[in-house]
Amino acid sequence: MEPRLASGVWVAAYLARLRLAAVPAYVVQKGDATAGAVVVKVATLDGRARAMQRRFDFAADRRVWDVLAEGEEEAVDAVLSRERSRDRDLWVIEIEDRAGRSLLEEEGLAE
Repeated sequence: MEPRLASGVWVAAYLARLRLAAVPAYVVQKGDATAGAVVVKVATLDGRARAMQRRFDFAADRRVWDVLAEGEEEAVDAVLSRERSRDRDLWVIEIEDRAGRSLLEEEGLAE
């Protein structure tokens, strides 16, 4: 298994990458700088949203991004609120992009 970047370092690099692509994003909740899990919410500004979290896929032997919640933004926010109340180390990054871009499928972010 390859070493993981500290969460704070990954978040800073991800936000910089989003900024370079002109994708508006901000940190809603700052988690543990070393080992906090990261959730990325993409709001498409039409009342809909998608939240993704990273998990380890044992069958593929790699880390992947999975959809945690998707649908009406209010429902996605409710799921994130529950997650935040359970995990104080959780990072929540929110993106506002009509096209729904997260860049998570790109090299260096996909796995």
